[in-house]
Amino acid sequence: MPNPAVVQKNCYCRLHSCFWKMTPSLQQLFRDYLSNWQIYKNRLVGKDGHCNIEYGNVGYSSRFAYMQDLWTTFVEIRWRYIIVLFVASFTLSWFIFGLIWYWIAHDNGDLWWQNPPSDHKPCIYNVFGLTSAFLYSLETQTTIGYGLRVLSPYCPGAVSIIIIQSIIGILINSFWCGLVMVKIALPKKRAKTITFSKMAVICPRNAALCLQIRVANLRKTLMIGSQLYGKLLRTTVTPEGETIILDQVNIDFMADAGKDNLFFICPLTLYHVIDKTSPFFKIASDTILQQEFELVVFLDGTDESTSSSCQVRTSYIPKEIGWGYKFLPIISRSKEGKYCVDFSNFDRVEPVPTAHCASCFYNGHNQHHSSRNGIENQGFEVIEIIDQISANEM
Repeated sequence: MPNPAVVQKNCYCRLHSCFWKMTPSLQQLFRDYLSNWQIYKNRLVGKDGHCNIEYGNVGYSSRFAYMQDLWTTFVEIRWRYIIVLFVASFTLSWFIFGLIWYWIAHDNGDLWWQNPPSDHKPCIYNVFGLTSAFLYSLETQTTIGYGLRVLSPYCPGAVSIIIIQSIIGILINSFWCGLVMVKIALPKKRAKTITFSKMAVICPRNAALCLQIRVANLRKTLMIGSQLYGKLLRTTVTPEGETIILDQVNIDFMADAGKDNLFFICPLTLYHVIDKTSPFFKIASDTILQQEFELVVFLDGTDESTSSSCQVRTSYIPKEIGWGYKFLPIISRSKEGKYCVDFSNFDRVEPVPTAHCASCFYNGHNQHHSSRNGIENQGFEVIEIIDQISANEM
């Protein structure tokens, strides 16, 4: 009979070995991070819609234009800078007016080291130094009014200063309240609840070869007047020999009901027909990775809750386009007659027989691409689905 201690030790060693085999090494994680970072640097628009572009050799006159449009500059800067400027603006204003109150008290002989006589009439009661002057400035601008430091009627100039400080304090409060409200209500925040599929696919649809993407609205409130369109960015050379970087080509996307005023109540699968007028017509399944382009997709709409217009965008590079796959259905209907959306299938695909190229498809050549592992596009990952297709069909 085997020794239980030895058996337990062997089992532990096997589990430990399996764990380290399943866990990616630090070197592999670092290599994946560098690969993803390189992909991010090489694309103009990130998956989250952020534009990766730098401006160089901007003249000082152009930089001064940012100060002329000060409101937009404040709206666009990051929250951490907003917080720093918020604290600095109030603290600096309190300190500047504290110096003014200190100068008034000094000019009137109110400070303790000036030894005022017993019948002295101060401009500000209980202001004896710089600290008390700063506290009086803070209490005045924030309308705290503890009652210890009070302005006397013996100094008309001090009355003018308190009026000026009160007005400036109201302006500062109004500016920051408005700025915070605008930044909270930015339409860009609404765009966070609209998501695109991580991958695009190319497969037959309605007797045509189509490039398909999927988009979903995570809120139940609708986007009114939604329009989706795309731009293909690539480097082209004109017949005159001129190289155009980021040449833009229009890509039309549509749903079965059309391409304008989408009824965006549930996730939609939109498609672009690859015909002779499409820039994808000459691309084949084995040459797509050799292409250098970026497909930027835009969704414009108006939120029905706030009536604010917003734009959502994402991009796809050749590595993120799967040739010969289609999206799995995600809308089903329960026994109670309720429509359900299964977001676990939002990015999932399955292989389908697809022609090798658009020309082969329309000419009727039976050159199909149905590889289970996506050989022609190594960057595209197929997710195995077990008995989920029939469960999601309506």
